[in-house]
Amino acid sequence: MAGISEIADGIFRIVIFSSKFNLSFSHFLIRDEQPMLFHAGLRGMFAELHEAVATVIDPASLRFIGFSHFESDECGALNDWLAVAPAAVPLCGPVGAMTSVSDFATRPPHILGDRDRLDTGRRRFRLIATPHLPHGWDAGMLFDESERILFCSDLLSQGGDCPPIGDGDAVGRATPNLLKSTSGPFAHSTAYSPRTGAMLEELAQLEPATLALMHGSSVSGNGAAILRDLSAAMEGILGAGTGDAGGPDRA
Repeated sequence: MAGISEIADGIFRIVIFSSKFNLSFSHFLIRDEQPMLFHAGLRGMFAELHEAVATVIDPASLRFIGFSHFESDECGALNDWLAVAPAAVPLCGPVGAMTSVSDFATRPPHILGDRDRLDTGRRRFRLIATPHLPHGWDAGMLFDESERILFCSDLLSQGGDCPPIGDGDAVGRATPNLLKSTSGPFAHSTAYSPRTGAMLEELAQLEPATLALMHGSSVSGNGAAILRDLSAAMEGILGAGTGDAGGPDRA
């Protein structure tokens, strides 16, 4: 049975643990005038996730189905949600729309460009494009400016059945996953490029109060410091020989 926790006012973490993968899959339901589900989830988890969402809101009232990048655990059940929520549309960046979502989804997406904003009622969201961070050309992080929550997808991923809010060293808990990216079947699953450090610094400058993780406990506290520590860890573990020539061009 999915676990449901309100990690901030009107923001619910709905987690499904897979013993097969020893991994928690977190989905974030934002209750507002125009409700949003961030992470549509795997197709095989749709029924369980739908049942959990229904305990908080009427699933048919969903207006946006968002995700960081096009991958099954983030948008596999996208069309299932569009089928039960007649006014809902996918929410993604222009690269995701062009390369995947416009063809895959049964309804055209609402496209947010880099740093574009979206109001859902009392909340305002901003999309920060993060190509290849942690993976995927189309990747982006959604930032809730009202609650200062950064929905950061696969950053700081950790294994196991994790509590809703984590204590202690978030970067330390994520380090085993980073090490898996250096060899074996998961080699190169987390990207490191000359722009990685600058993109993490841009996210840190948002000064998030909560980091909402896809795989693992959400983290409350000094999000800027955690992201800067993560940047140093990624450089040390993944960045050998790549250098760092600065971040993406920002208008």
